[in-house]
Amino acid sequence: MRATIGDRLHVHGRNVGNPDQLAEIVEVRGDDGGPPYLVRFPDGHESLIFPGPDCVVEHA
Repeated sequence: MRATIGDRLHVHGRNVGNPDQLAEIVEVRGDDGGPPYLVRFPDGHESLIFPGPDCVVEHA
């Protein structure tokens, strides 16, 4: 998985009834665009994420 600042991280809901979440990648801390990523969710919450198999990077 590779990302750049400004890409979006799409986290798919894992259970029925849990909506997908989208977050903007604001910092890439891994080598060569790899994880972990500092992301900002639409409500302003920021989190350090190590994406799992339920995540997809959507390039800007």
